[in-house]
Amino acid sequence: MKMTKFIWTFFALAVVVLSTQASNAKEFGSAHVNSPQHYEMLLENDKVLVLNMTLAPGESDNWHKHNAETVYFQSGGKATIKTAEGANTLDIPDGFTMWHDAWEHQVSNIGTTTIVAIIVEAK
Repeated sequence: MKMTKFIWTFFALAVVVLSTQASNAKEFGSAHVNSPQHYEMLLENDKVLVLNMTLAPGESDNWHKHNAETVYFQSGGKATIKTAEGANTLDIPDGFTMWHDAWEHQVSNIGTTTIVAIIVEAK
């Protein structure tokens, strides 16, 4: 009887620990999946994913991930980008191009103009 109680106690503790670990693990989906209102898929094949991002003033996308990416900002603006390490506010000029390793983040348009970007993400 004591062994049965021990096994059930151990099982219950294991369930609590695993549930806590699962809830603490952050799993972010792709930008166009997590924020379809801001990201339109233009092309997807076995090599790249190409997205069009539109973020109006005051809007924020949902947390998401990208593989290594090149981003061309057709129309820049003022944005805050949050990562697990913190937040950075950027003034992005029209025509700016950037490259970034794979990452997880969330973007907020804190300016007065709509930010439009083309994202080419490696598969």
